Amino acid sequence: MAGIKVEAGELEELMGRITDLCEQIPEGINDKVIQSEMPDLDPRTRAQCINRLLIAGKLDLFKSTEGLLYKLKAPSKATNIRGDQEEKIVFNIVEKSGNVGIWLRDIRAQSGLLQTQLNKVLKSLESKKLIKSVKCVNATKKKVYMLYDLEPDRSVTGGTWYSDQDFESEFVEILNQQCHRFLMHRAEKSASLKGGPLAVKNGSLVHGREILAHISDLGISKVQLRAEDIEAIMQTLIYDGKAEKTQDEKGASMYRAVNFTVSTPGVVQSPCGVCPVIKDCGDSGSISPSNCVYFKDWLQF
Repeated sequence: MAGIKVEAGELEELMGRITDLCEQIPEGINDKVIQSEMPDLDPRTRAQCINRLLIAGKLDLFKSTEGLLYKLKAPSKATNIRGDQEEKIVFNIVEKSGNVGIWLRDIRAQSGLLQTQLNKVLKSLESKKLIKSVKCVNATKKKVYMLYDLEPDRSVTGGTWYSDQDFESEFVEILNQQCHRFLMHRAEKSASLKGGPLAVKNGSLVHGREILAHISDLGISKVQLRAEDIEAIMQTLIYDGKAEKTQDEKGASMYRAVNFTVSTPGVVQSPCGVCPVIKDCGDSGSISPSNCVYFKDWLQF
């Protein structure tokens, strides 16, 4: 079988050519690409080069529909840190956690450092503005560490509805009112449409993106709201019986205001419906409508 006869120094050159291919195609290369660009490279030598690059940490291995995919691994910032080896180890651990962050306990377990050593290293990295600690909304007394320039994940901060770990109930209520007001305004405009009840109903429907644009134009939010945030607010209106949800022909969410024109019958609101001893209630005896305090209060109300 014809192929390149690899000498002692040629393997490094072949590995360099493979990494060059990865730089030219950042989305990744597979064995077919390597075979096409380096036709004289036999499969055994190709596998040897790939394995050495993976062990050296220069390539990342992924699975795709076309088989294995090789991508050039981004160099870690830990190599540029001026400090002792302990700082580089801790920085590398924090870097891998991404914007979700990592608990102090997990850093200690992965680094193998004593608590006093780790505290000193973390303080040094924070002072250099290489990492930062972020309070986690799920655990008020704990914090996670991540790289200094990363925006924390919503699972850490709680997202739009939290500020310094406190739930912004007033902000949510304002958004709730404004969204409902927007739906009511659209419903009032559609009431004058010609074409019957169906035309009025269709005219009152509002896309979620329209609501998002309206709230953004009002400028009542200090943070950038997302479609998911509006979905959450609209869900509260649905639970409150103030709105209903449907979908257009493309599957996009649409909403309309709901008005209950028929009032709830008074008998439905009577305490009898939730009375735990109603089965023992009768015309005579210790439990009866004639001596029921709750029934009398309801009649007076």
